[in-house]
Amino acid sequence: MTVYDELLAHQRQIEALSQISGRLGWDQETMMPRGAATQRAEEMAALEALLHERRTDPRIGDWLDKAVALDAVSNANIRQIRRAYERNIRVPGPLAAEIARVTSIAQGVWADARRDQDVAAFLPMLDHVVRLKREEGAALARGGDVYDALLGDYEHGATAADLSAMFGALRPRLVALRDQIRGKPVPPAPHGSFGEEAQLALSQKLALTFGYDLSRGRIDKAVHPFSSGSGSDVRITMRTDPSDPFNAIYSTIHETGHAAYEQGIDPAFALTPLGQGVSMGVHESQSRIYENQLGRSRAFTGWLFGEMREAFGDFGIDDPQAFYASVNRVTDGYIRTEADEVQYNLHVMLRFDLEQALMRGDLTVGDLEAAWNDRFLADFGAAVDKPSNGVLQDVHWSVGLFGYFPTYTLGNVYAGCLHAALCRAVPDLDADLARGDTRRATRWLRAMVQQHGALFEPREVIARAIGGEPDEGPLLDYLEAKFGALYGL
Repeated sequence: MTVYDELLAHQRQIEALSQISGRLGWDQETMMPRGAATQRAEEMAALEALLHERRTDPRIGDWLDKAVALDAVSNANIRQIRRAYERNIRVPGPLAAEIARVTSIAQGVWADARRDQDVAAFLPMLDHVVRLKREEGAALARGGDVYDALLGDYEHGATAADLSAMFGALRPRLVALRDQIRGKPVPPAPHGSFGEEAQLALSQKLALTFGYDLSRGRIDKAVHPFSSGSGSDVRITMRTDPSDPFNAIYSTIHETGHAAYEQGIDPAFALTPLGQGVSMGVHESQSRIYENQLGRSRAFTGWLFGEMREAFGDFGIDDPQAFYASVNRVTDGYIRTEADEVQYNLHVMLRFDLEQALMRGDLTVGDLEAAWNDRFLADFGAAVDKPSNGVLQDVHWSVGLFGYFPTYTLGNVYAGCLHAALCRAVPDLDADLARGDTRRATRWLRAMVQQHGALFEPREVIARAIGGEPDEGPLLDYLEAKFGALYGL
């Protein structure tokens, strides 16, 4: 074996153990008995301690010093392993294990507090998580910005300053578009009772329509929809609401976008650093383009209208045009995951600013709920009515995902750029979507983005796909054209 072969063999074991850890997390959110939470936390901590030991093995440093890259793939593997090694040796093993243990417990505490509308029950645990993540961020930053250090786990190369500039470019046009729409008649929502069995059946059909391979995946229910895994085992979850079928439909399409990315990566990269999505921003570009530019398009909703009629009978909307308007209705609401395309990124901006303040010590956990409510009132003009519609609505902070939220908007920006390029590559795309046929669209995304895994850096993946540097313009142009037409602006 060459030095590179030894390095990669060691890394394959790390990747395999990481997949097992992810499977434990999936089980915790879907099937684990509630009484197992404490034991699961210890299991997660033990596995994280083992992983940290392997990730910081001094032999990795020696191998990296001697390994020779012979092609683009080996060069990218070495780059990714070096980056991970340099990160991991900065974080003490006991801290990594404690973060895994505490966040495993915190997830259950959050779910109970959300159900009971009891912020006070969650705050002590959140405070513990915040203190641990600040400690981790400080170890990673080595005197630099703590938030930027954490952000690098989700979007390498991005900084809070870059993202603030992106939000600054987005906000004026988004707010102006929303203000033009406010006061216009709101299209009606579907009404009636939508049985869970029918929702689950339609969700599975939609996942298959968008290319999800159920021989290498499965669909389950969870409080907060998510995708988990890579390679030959990629699982998604969704949620149902008896009065709102769009919840199940669009959470399924969204998570299918994530899963399609992982399933679409070159199989030769399996259980290597290249065998997973390169960043959360690129990951979100796939889930958001599947959900919005494809799944909420006039053409696709025309087909979906027939599927809805077949699944649920009469649901109070009479024709495909009215259904398209209903799918894309712009309404004030509290929940980020249910927000319309116009306002979604405003929800992300709120979280981005608050989590920066938490990590930098400018905001205490005890003041978080009030800060959230004040900011929501300022941004959306409504008072938060209950914690599950406010500070308790998202799972992310309970599991320590500080730096994750801005990648949702970065993914939207990337999706806008990809959609413009896709329309140039497949000019008659709407004819396909009107038949419920996404194959040319998803094949293009697989070829241009998904198959590469982490072979290229995040912005490079998008730049190669679109033939230039990504920016906010295509997303804003798409939103203004789409909603301008819908609302007669």
